[in-house]
Amino acid sequence: MAVYIIGIGGSGAKCIEAVIQLTAVGLFSEESVESIKPLFVDADETNGNLEQARSSLSIYKKCNDLMAGGDTQQSAWMKTKIESFDLWSPFGSDNLHKDLKAFFNYNTLRQNEPKLANLFDVLYTNDEREVNLDVGFRGRPSLGAAVMSKVDLEQLDQEPWGSLLQQIQGDVSGGSSPKVFLCGSIFGGTGAAGLPTIGRLIANKLKKLNLRDRVKIGCLFLLPYFGFSPTPGTDPEGVYARSENFLLNTEAALRYYVTQAQETFDTVYLLGNRNLSRVEFSVGKNTQRNQPHFIELYAGLAARQFVLTTPPDKGRVVLISREKIGRLTWNDLPDKEQVQQALVNATRFAYAWLAEIVPELEAAKDMGVNRFGRLAPWLTKFYNSRGNSLPDFNDSEQQDGIRVISNWCRDYLRWLRAIHQCEGDTIELFRTNAFANLDGKLKGEDLSTLLVNDNRDRSKKSEDRPRMLKERLNPKYITPPNQGTVGLAKAVYLSCKLK
Repeated sequence: MAVYIIGIGGSGAKCIEAVIQLTAVGLFSEESVESIKPLFVDADETNGNLEQARSSLSIYKKCNDLMAGGDTQQSAWMKTKIESFDLWSPFGSDNLHKDLKAFFNYNTLRQNEPKLANLFDVLYTNDEREVNLDVGFRGRPSLGAAVMSKVDLEQLDQEPWGSLLQQIQGDVSGGSSPKVFLCGSIFGGTGAAGLPTIGRLIANKLKKLNLRDRVKIGCLFLLPYFGFSPTPGTDPEGVYARSENFLLNTEAALRYYVTQAQETFDTVYLLGNRNLSRVEFSVGKNTQRNQPHFIELYAGLAARQFVLTTPPDKGRVVLISREKIGRLTWNDLPDKEQVQQALVNATRFAYAWLAEIVPELEAAKDMGVNRFGRLAPWLTKFYNSRGNSLPDFNDSEQQDGIRVISNWCRDYLRWLRAIHQCEGDTIELFRTNAFANLDGKLKGEDLSTLLVNDNRDRSKKSEDRPRMLKERLNPKYITPPNQGTVGLAKAVYLSCKLK
């Protein structure tokens, strides 16, 4: 089964980022999931949230390519293929028509269809008609809905929509039942405009192709979970998102979905937070780069639930909430056992790799494997030493592999630490201070200190010391490929599994 995930706007991109991180740790690795195919939708092509998500995607794909193959029963890390459609902007590559007036050829409309032009004047203020939309739809869903409605799914020649629909057709023809999952906020501009519009267009097109009953469509609506205040000097009459309007926008959007969009989506998820995290004000572009939030962890888990389970009976409502407002523990996460096991294993590995393995690999590069192998015997089990047939440690392929894995570890720990730093909420999953400085040398603490509420006995915790972890590294315990950097990474990952 292929899974098509469409992230609309900055919040949608952040949801895809969460899906990427959860895919990496093995939470989408079931045999039924052949691949995940994300598509970013944003008029603001330089949006900082979008750039971060695309960066995480690039890092994941390089690490996934490196680790391809092997037994998924041993470890689900990096096992699921992600094949991205990348980015679609409703403005395409035309930088000359990024305002509403030019996009709809207002002057021509005024001459040829004066009644429509009059309606256009009624619906949009002069500022809204002329403001530059290269930074997105500025918290105005009415602007975005007008532009998004121009998506043409009829001829299947507008990319990437044509390829997306053709791949869905191919999946169904091959006997599969693909799923489509849309995600974004309904309180801002791009997401609020794109979710209903794009969802309806896809559903209608699948119906015309007689595929609708074979393709499940899910949607995640993000309710307000952050807020901001305009910076001093910002024009109070300007066209930009205003967080004081988020609740009003949300109410209007939900009323629409209740009455107009019930036939579009098979499953709907709503996620929000009572405590609004404060973020820096930004009209758009690269400065709109909000830190990951724990709500996006829930978003990724919602996507997982949609992908891996049969949609509930129509009209059924399932609720999830926290035991205590302002506090998040493992008990508050859905599928706690599987989710905790996957996140703990990945976190212990990423930390151990950067804090314990990489420093010794760097020392070996300076001293040479033969010489350094006397101090770190585990090293010679994976790399060439004294003429054996193992991969050469200094080979560029092996060194590139070390960098690829290290880049993923930093990116994952960056994301994980950020979701623990949400203003107004205490996140009690990991103790992230140990990897607060990912640009410097990590402390190399025992792995048992990372997990909040580690209830294992002392003998088990004692096995988490770095020296003992390295002693457990052995290629004979892992399935091929079990040599070189790939084999070493697999061995470290298995050694970091919580026992």
